[in-house]
Amino acid sequence: MTLALFDLDNTLLQTDSDHAWGNFLVRHGLVEALEYQRMNDYFYAQYQAGTLDIHEYAQFSQKFLSETTAAKLDELHQQFMQETILPNISTAAYELVQQHRAQQHTLIIITATNRFITAPIARALGIEHLLAIEIKMNNGRYTRLIDGVPTFREGKVTRLQEWLAHHPTETLSGSYFYSDSYNDLPLLQQVDHPVVVDPDPELLAVAQQNNWSIISLRG
Repeated sequence: MTLALFDLDNTLLQTDSDHAWGNFLVRHGLVEALEYQRMNDYFYAQYQAGTLDIHEYAQFSQKFLSETTAAKLDELHQQFMQETILPNISTAAYELVQQHRAQQHTLIIITATNRFITAPIARALGIEHLLAIEIKMNNGRYTRLIDGVPTFREGKVTRLQEWLAHHPTETLSGSYFYSDSYNDLPLLQQVDHPVVVDPDPELLAVAQQNNWSIISLRG
């Protein structure tokens, strides 16, 4: 089976779901607005600059999850999907996923955003396999800690290799990976068909140097 791997934020989505979740909390008065917005933007700028400490970010971004019941989080996420996520999935993104599905490729989202935020998005896209940041649990509640290797930068390669070890019929032969971010260069260099999607300037430069495919899913 051919693997079709997709980054999520600013690739299949026309927004960053992690940052957008923080904005959602601010907009609905669920966190202290000014300070939370400042920190949310601070960490997002670090991500864009390639300097993010993913564990430090988890301490911040998972705090609200750790203080909120599962039932309330589920209710909020349904609202978040309707307000923010579904309007930011373009027709072109749906069509790209469907093209690979029609070829009977194995579809996988591999994202540096946590599973709480991304699992419902993967379901909305009809993508069965999701490799995401896993959150340590304590007595059925989220904590502010990451469980295992984070799917971030080189960690995406590590987690994919772990997944492949548990799916022996799958290989990277003929594989595709779609991403917008220079942070995903380690995995882009592992696949047979790296495709950059509305890339950041650093990734665009690498793509042009290597004659990689460059596409847009905007609009």
